[in-house]
Amino acid sequence: MTIRHTPLRIGLTGGIGSGKSTVSQMLQDRGAAVMDADAISLSLTAPHGAAMATIARTFGAAFVNADGALNREHMRAHVFSQPKAKKTLEAIIHPLVAQETERQAQAALHAGYRTLVFDIPLLVEAGTRWRTQVDRILVIDCLVETQIQRVMARSGLSAEAVQKIIAAQSTRPNKLAAADWVIFNDGIPIETLREAVAQLPI
Repeated sequence: MTIRHTPLRIGLTGGIGSGKSTVSQMLQDRGAAVMDADAISLSLTAPHGAAMATIARTFGAAFVNADGALNREHMRAHVFSQPKAKKTLEAIIHPLVAQETERQAQAALHAGYRTLVFDIPLLVEAGTRWRTQVDRILVIDCLVETQIQRVMARSGLSAEAVQKIIAAQSTRPNKLAAADWVIFNDGIPIETLREAVAQLPI
């Protein structure tokens, strides 16, 4: 790894099914500290997670499973049909994710990491917020048709359900316009992807 006096902060993003999580692991294998926003969000809505009391007060007991975790299917259906509910949920979750992300970043710096990767699925959707906090934005890109096939294969969702998820995310052109670095992860072997990650100047 290149010796730096200040840490390199990379914002990693890509649409669902792009292979972003695979690249995240490869960056970690190269010695980067990874702050995973999805993993943090899941922990907040796990049984008795930090967001659950507020979610229960705001949305009601029907949105909480018997084990104290978020009823994800019920919430997913609710926010798809009620755009205001989505904003309400984000207002609960996002500040907590930001706090935990920063806590993990500070711990990584204290431990001596020189490359910090912020794995943020909705980085582009957040507007200028992340642009001011990272040095480089890395976008993992692939064709929309490939996204649909990958997500259907791994999750069992229908093509229509996957298309709705993709439609709720920023478009490919918007993601690419925000990128400093792009890896096109479509129709390539895993080793070719690994080589592309290995060539990043971190």
